[in-house]
Amino acid sequence: MARAFSPKIVTANHLLEGDVIYQTADDRWSRHISEAELITDEAHAQLRLLDASRQANVIVGAYLADAVSGDNGPEPTHFREDFRRTGPSNYVHGKQETSPQPRA
Repeated sequence: MARAFSPKIVTANHLLEGDVIYQTADDRWSRHISEAELITDEAHAQLRLLDASRQANVIVGAYLADAVSGDNGPEPTHFREDFRRTGPSNYVHGKQETSPQPRA
């Protein structure tokens, strides 16, 4: 029996800056997961990933990541994606410095 499709977002790294970025519904790349397009259809997810993979002049390493709908947009379901959106945890800078919630 086939496994049910879980909602996804398309994520990658910015080619020049290395930042984690997310594909939006209007074909932009955003550094904020809350702006990512939450995809609930498997065929549409594969098309969006294919579209992202063609943007090698902007991004690197595009893939589909599991997500769920949250109060402020998509939220990651795996600790890896939560870590990627907040950045390194050994000192406060960049994303962590501007984060509205303190990290434990």
